[in-house]
Amino acid sequence: MSKACVTAAYRGKLTDMVRGGGIDLTLVVPPTWGSLPYESGRDEPFRTIVAPVRWTGRNHWHWYPGLSALLRAEQPDLLHVDEEHYSLVTYLALRQAMRLRIPAVFFSWQNLYKRYPWPFSAVERYVLDHVAGALAGNQEAGDVLRQKGFAGPLAIVPQFGTDPELFQPRIFSQIRQQWGYGRDLTVVGYVGRLVPEKGLDILLEAMIPILRVGPRTRLVICGDGPLRPVIEAQIEAARLGDQVRWMPWVSSERMPDLMNALDIMVLPSRSTPRWKEQFGRVLTEAMASGVAVMGALSGEIPNVVGDAGVLFAENNPVALREELAGLVGDAAARRQLAHRGRQRVLRLFTQKAVAAKTLDFYHQVLGS
Repeated sequence: MSKACVTAAYRGKLTDMVRGGGIDLTLVVPPTWGSLPYESGRDEPFRTIVAPVRWTGRNHWHWYPGLSALLRAEQPDLLHVDEEHYSLVTYLALRQAMRLRIPAVFFSWQNLYKRYPWPFSAVERYVLDHVAGALAGNQEAGDVLRQKGFAGPLAIVPQFGTDPELFQPRIFSQIRQQWGYGRDLTVVGYVGRLVPEKGLDILLEAMIPILRVGPRTRLVICGDGPLRPVIEAQIEAARLGDQVRWMPWVSSERMPDLMNALDIMVLPSRSTPRWKEQFGRVLTEAMASGVAVMGALSGEIPNVVGDAGVLFAENNPVALREELAGLVGDAAARRQLAHRGRQRVLRLFTQKAVAAKTLDFYHQVLGS
């Protein structure tokens, strides 16, 4: 069961799981999630049931009214609820599965230890006490589940992988050509939401001195959000002219071309009392595209980047500036990081790699 799988690109993991052998898979997905309609796929080797959902778009309150009948009809060996352990949909699905003696697992990104108010606290306790296994998208999320008292089988596996055929190094970028950026320019990019916790203000503070002394350097910001007016004012005050380019969030189809327009991709996330970076999908997409990456020491970023990128102290523009200035001026170092980054994605973060780890976990749960 997965609301995220209304998007066809996220179902590549399921295809690889089935083609990996040994399972017959049925996907339960809502007809819409918020404003996103279900995207039909071609030649998918699994059955899809588009099931009505109540309260679409409400992450922790939605539920499937027909799930009980569906489970009785399907009689699966295992139910994977692709939702957090404190969500109503997980609680109701687990109760229905237990009545039919079907083991169930859930997925969690929650990498901060939080105490939830009722009824979420009661839902969380019930799920952790009765579920057969848990998947965590990052190491800290797994640690939180153990702190909460979950003692069952647990695996650290990202929810979805990156397609290395879609995201791969290409000499030509249509977007870069449209900008008129030749290969003699060094293009630094940020891709993501324009919100305080993503640290775009930190990146801009680090970049302003570099742009002023480097006329062949450009900064590209792709995304939107409430922080945009603040960032625009910061750019205007710095009088950077055409060295900074804004663009709205691009579609998933255009994202590989955008990644190939960059030479360096920076994710300057900052941790807050209520949020830490849970993964940083744009990092694996950039790495697969042969782009050198830099990431703050926030949440899961160090585990994603490993030795295939540059890490810097979070919320520290001086540390970022020093690392960034060195990389902007060293094309050979960028090429070396780009190569290591793609190899790391191929080894750990493809849809196929995530599918294999997820399938191994299913067998572990059923074996236990």
